[in-house]
Amino acid sequence: MLHLRLITPSDRTDDVVHLIENTVGTTHLVVVPGAARNPAGDVVLCDVAREAGDELLTRLQQLGLDKTGSIAVENIDLSLSLRADKAEAEAPGEGADAVLWEHLTDATHEESTLSITYVAFITLATMIAACGVVLDNAVLIVGAMAVGPEFGPLAGISTSIVQRAPRLALRSLIALLAGFAVAMAVTVGFSLFMDALALFSKEQLEADRPQTAFVYAPDWFSFIVAVLAGIAGTLSLTSAKSGALVGVAISVTTVPAAANAAVALSYGDTEQTWGSTTQLLLNLLGIILASTLTLLAQKALWARQRAIRG
Repeated sequence: MLHLRLITPSDRTDDVVHLIENTVGTTHLVVVPGAARNPAGDVVLCDVAREAGDELLTRLQQLGLDKTGSIAVENIDLSLSLRADKAEAEAPGEGADAVLWEHLTDATHEESTLSITYVAFITLATMIAACGVVLDNAVLIVGAMAVGPEFGPLAGISTSIVQRAPRLALRSLIALLAGFAVAMAVTVGFSLFMDALALFSKEQLEADRPQTAFVYAPDWFSFIVAVLAGIAGTLSLTSAKSGALVGVAISVTTVPAAANAAVALSYGDTEQTWGSTTQLLLNLLGIILASTLTLLAQKALWARQRAIRG
C-alpha cells in the first residue's frame, strides 16, 4: 500500500476527493479543511494499492495538483485493516508488478547526479578492483562490484528513453562518463603509487590470472550476463525490491573492467587496456538495452491492463 498526503487549493478539494473515491484500490480517505499553511489549502490523506497508484498520481497531476498544491507519497510497510485488504484485492494486477513512473524518474534522477559522494564511491570501487585484478583476488573483485554505484546512471538513461526525458538522459550520461573518467584517472595514479611502493608490478598484471582474467577477455557471455543483469536490476527498481540490486551489482564487470584498463594503461599494456575497455562498453550497452526493453514491456503491459479496465 501507498500513503498519499495531498495539499489542495480549497476550490479543487471536491474534485480531488471525487477522483480518489472513484479510483479502484483506494481507502482510508481523510479530509482536513484549511489545515495547510504553505501552500494554503486543505489536506487530503488516503491510502491506495500500489497497483492503482500510478493511475491515481497521473490523474492528480492532470488536475494540476503538483503545481497548485502538493503530492507526497510514502510506502506503508504494515497496514492492519480489512479495508486496506479489500482495496488491494479490488485493484487489478499485483503490487509487486506495478510501476510508479514518477517515483522511478525521481529515484533515477537522484541516483544519477554527479555528486562528490557518487564520484567517491565509483573511484573507491575502481581502486579496490585494481587491487583485486593485480592480486588475482576474486573476493576483492566482488567487493568492488558491490560498492560501485554505476547502475543508477544506467537506469537513468533507460528511464529517460522510455519517459522521453532529455534532461535526465543528459544528467545520467554526464554522471556515467565523468564518473568513470575520474575513477580511471585516479586509479592510474594509484597504480603508479602502488608500483613505487613495490606493491604492484607489471609481472603480476601480465601473469596467469585464473580468477580475474575474464575482465579483459570479453565474449558473448559478457554481453548476455549484462543483459540479464539489466533486466533484474530494472525489475528490482520498479518493484521496490532494492535488495536485489546487490546481486545485480556483483554480476557485471563494469568497475573491474575499468580498473583493469586503468592499471594496464599505467604499465603501457595496450592489449589489456583495449580488452578491458571493450568489456566495459559491452556491459554498459547490455545493461542499457535490457533496462530500456524491460521498461517498455512493463509500460505496454500496464497500458493494456488500463485499456481492459476502461
